[in-house]
Amino acid sequence: MYVAPSILSADFGNLQRDVEAICDAGCDFVHVDVMDGHFVPNLTIGPVVVSAIAACATKPLDIHLMVENNTFFVDLFAPLKPEYISFHIEEEKHPHRLIQKIRSLGIKPAIVLNPHTPPESIEYLLGDLDMVLLMSVNPGFGGQSFIESVVPKAKKLSAMRDKINPNCLIEVDGGVSNKNIQMLKDAGVDIVVAGSYVFSHKDKKEAIASLKI
Repeated sequence: MYVAPSILSADFGNLQRDVEAICDAGCDFVHVDVMDGHFVPNLTIGPVVVSAIAACATKPLDIHLMVENNTFFVDLFAPLKPEYISFHIEEEKHPHRLIQKIRSLGIKPAIVLNPHTPPESIEYLLGDLDMVLLMSVNPGFGGQSFIESVVPKAKKLSAMRDKINPNCLIEVDGGVSNKNIQMLKDAGVDIVVAGSYVFSHKDKKEAIASLKI
């Protein structure tokens, strides 16, 4: 299991310290939640802060766009060369075109599904993706409770993925902890985003290790 702690739960007064701490503790990616206050009722960070995160991170960035006008934000963050840029299928009118654009920039494209969005909605896009992110909370805020219906959803997506594009990874974001990590692994999940769980833990190495099962 790969672990991508979400910077949304970091101490923004000590951002460099927290980014370095999770990288030193053995995370695989640094998950960056970008919210515009329109697609979700919250406003987070822009390219100046993300650039600062990239400068002190020793692990690749996993940028999750929760925005309207995805193309604008892809252009904004592409120069930082993250490993992944993911966008919400619920907001994008031309997902295939955007997938091609992200890949042309040398970045791995990913699609995000909100809790209510079925995996069948991206069946015809799955062959072109490097990752699918399943939200296990409603997007917009950290610290929410895990929505357990994501487990059968992940199983369904995993079966679909294995037939269409076995190289596509499945990521889950929201309410992840050592209490539900085994069921996520059993469901075929490859990467977990864990914000509150990791950053509230005194020993971040221990917290991350508990998710790497």
